[in-house]
Amino acid sequence: MIYTGIDIAKDKHFCAIADSDGEVLEKPFGFDNNRAGYSLLLSKLKPFSKESVLIGIESTAHYGSNLLCFLHDNGYRIAVINPIQTATLRKTGIRKTKTDAVDSLLIIKSLMVNNHKPFDKQDIAYLRLKNLCRFRSKQKKSIARLKIQLVSFVDISFPELQTFFKSGIHGKACYELLKNCPAKDDITALHLTRLGNLLSKSSHGRFGKEEAIALKSLAKSSVGTSDTSISYQIVTTIEQIELLEKQIASLDNLIISQVSDLDSVLLSVPGMSHIICAMILGEIGDIKRFSEPCKLLAFAGLDPTVNQSGKFKAKSTKMSKRGSYLLRYALVFAAWNVCRNNNTFNAYYELKRSQGHGHYSALGHVAHKLVRVIFKMLKDNVAFSLD
Repeated sequence: MIYTGIDIAKDKHFCAIADSDGEVLEKPFGFDNNRAGYSLLLSKLKPFSKESVLIGIESTAHYGSNLLCFLHDNGYRIAVINPIQTATLRKTGIRKTKTDAVDSLLIIKSLMVNNHKPFDKQDIAYLRLKNLCRFRSKQKKSIARLKIQLVSFVDISFPELQTFFKSGIHGKACYELLKNCPAKDDITALHLTRLGNLLSKSSHGRFGKEEAIALKSLAKSSVGTSDTSISYQIVTTIEQIELLEKQIASLDNLIISQVSDLDSVLLSVPGMSHIICAMILGEIGDIKRFSEPCKLLAFAGLDPTVNQSGKFKAKSTKMSKRGSYLLRYALVFAAWNVCRNNNTFNAYYELKRSQGHGHYSALGHVAHKLVRVIFKMLKDNVAFSLD
């Protein structure tokens, strides 16, 4: 077996090659993160058969994604290594040394000591799903931040508007109104017929002339401040929100398409949407990385914290929340959906509620049960079968 360790960086990677006896066949060398650098790496690997080569790459954000896909497309076996493993091996040395060249040799050592499963085509698909879902999550957070920002602007411009729209200002009718009339004086100056038509069209007939009259009256008595700078920020913020929502809709279609191609057994879980399924698959990756359900629970941060000292041991603790936040969110969301669509899970939820647990505490217990079911489904590739 020929082991190859690659330490990933932004602009320049370092690589070393050794055989199964630990003899270094190629001392650590650097190669640039470009086509010429990739060609240099292939030339160093060319003397060895692809079947005998196992390449180890540390999981370092997005910097190694291009190289990973490049080597996979060229027929090489790649294992992605947790940086914690190489850090642990580094501590076994007498001298404290941390360089890219040394790290490439430590990766080789990790390949020899630990049992790493090479990446396959499905793993690449999971990696792409993970990137798409995390990007979607960031876009969602951006929308939430913009909506909070918009509320603060409206509080200055026309604070009484939130009492007019009972469901809040974050609706199509309100957005259309604010884009055309961002200040209270704009609403007051607008002709009643035009205001009525604007409200009726944007609300699909829910609002009409009576609501237009009430809105005009509310604007006239408003304590809001007519400020062109605030008006500009209101219009711009709404345009940003609408753009992000349009992009997320397009992103959802792409994610749904990729999940459908995988044809995962998770889609058989009652109430499991394609988006939530994509989040779970993308974050978990290959289920063989986890030997038992409790390790998957810990990875998601759903495992309980431990609070014990001497003879004292806490009777109740909170979940650790130390793992993948996106996986944790997806599992809890899926747990609530499966409760509403499956009698077995609903009965378990109601049992926990009857034992004095609050809604979210009961959902946490349901999520634990769901993780065990998902673990079994992915391990054995079997569809959901609980009644």
